[in-house]
Amino acid sequence: MRSTETLTRAEIAEAIHRKLGLSRSESLAMVEAILQHMTTALSDGENVKISGFGTFLLRDKGERVGRNPKTGVEVPITPRRVMTFRASQMLKDRIAGS
Repeated sequence: MRSTETLTRAEIAEAIHRKLGLSRSESLAMVEAILQHMTTALSDGENVKISGFGTFLLRDKGERVGRNPKTGVEVPITPRRVMTFRASQMLKDRIAGS
């Protein structure tokens, strides 16, 4: 069964507001600051590990030859950096248990 709901940054800020008693604007600023810090680290080539949640990993993919599925023509695919997410075992266990 697949969920169609999405947790937004505004909902995260609202949860911080309720649990910690910070103002809504302070809570949203905190969420934005955390996301900005993660984004900066990733753009600087660092992996981001959040204990008990997971790891955002950067991987450099080399150049390779792809094929246009419509025409069958071979096309070079340029090297690029991609980001992947690996969930921690704790997160996997919580998801499987729900």
